[in-house]
Amino acid sequence: MSQVHAVLFDAPRQIRLAELSLSAMGAADVRVRTHFSGISTGTERLFYTGEMPPFPGMGYPLVPGYESVGEIIEAGPEAGLSLGQWVFVPGANCFGPVRGLFGGSASELVTAAQRVLPISAALSQRGVLLALAATAHHAVVQPDGVLPDLIVGHGVMGRLAARLVVALGGHPLVWETDQARQDTPSDYLVRSPASSKGQLFDRILDASGSGEELDQWIHHLRPGGEIILAGFYSQALSFQFAPAFLREARLRVAAQWQPIDLQSVGRLVEEGRLNLDGLITNSWQAVDCEQAYEQAFQSKTSLKVILDWRSLQ
Repeated sequence: MSQVHAVLFDAPRQIRLAELSLSAMGAADVRVRTHFSGISTGTERLFYTGEMPPFPGMGYPLVPGYESVGEIIEAGPEAGLSLGQWVFVPGANCFGPVRGLFGGSASELVTAAQRVLPISAALSQRGVLLALAATAHHAVVQPDGVLPDLIVGHGVMGRLAARLVVALGGHPLVWETDQARQDTPSDYLVRSPASSKGQLFDRILDASGSGEELDQWIHHLRPGGEIILAGFYSQALSFQFAPAFLREARLRVAAQWQPIDLQSVGRLVEEGRLNLDGLITNSWQAVDCEQAYEQAFQSKTSLKVILDWRSLQ
């Protein structure tokens, strides 16, 4: 078995770069040489701190990560993909007894060919953003065609959700309390919640992951409106019943994205309708993973922090 480098959480708050054995390939698998991987400040932070609620497959040690891009260096006879093809990999479980949750932060990965998304090499490091874009797509796009008119939070998830709404013909307002993130792009507005006194919205999407303001969102909801919870919440959520009752409010939890979401955002990016520029603010060599994770989890000025694996190949 091949030896590869991988980020390893030995236990909560214990992170290091380790050498692990890579599982053997199957006939329908591909082996991918990772160039870049992203750090999730939602689920990965909870795994790191040990605050993740019970989750299928949980346990330590584990390899985190579900935002990897690289090129295929080996393909099984039934894979149907070519050597040298750049792909997005939404994680892998290819390290034997070491858990892959979600197993994408490694110098090489083995996974089923049907799980990867072929991308243009020109997308390069921006390809790591496809997982969050697919998450935003799953929250934004619904069969009734109604788009969110208010998005809470102007981090990476909020920005991608707003860009998606614009790409699909909507005109969202974004709430952000942190002045450092109140920069306003040309195609949508970013304001403090205090600026929306008396304003009501049909569909409010929370991309902040902070459920403490649920009552405030309900207060700004039109009768029959909907609140979409698109973060990952480690704390119990609660709200005052009477205001929600008077508005006949609806709450929807946006679960994990599906393959159709990933394919859809891939097409939007390829067509130039969804722009991924300006969202990666920090890039670290993979050997410096401890500092990279510290910055991703603690910095208020960083957006997406990524690891560069090319020096380990």
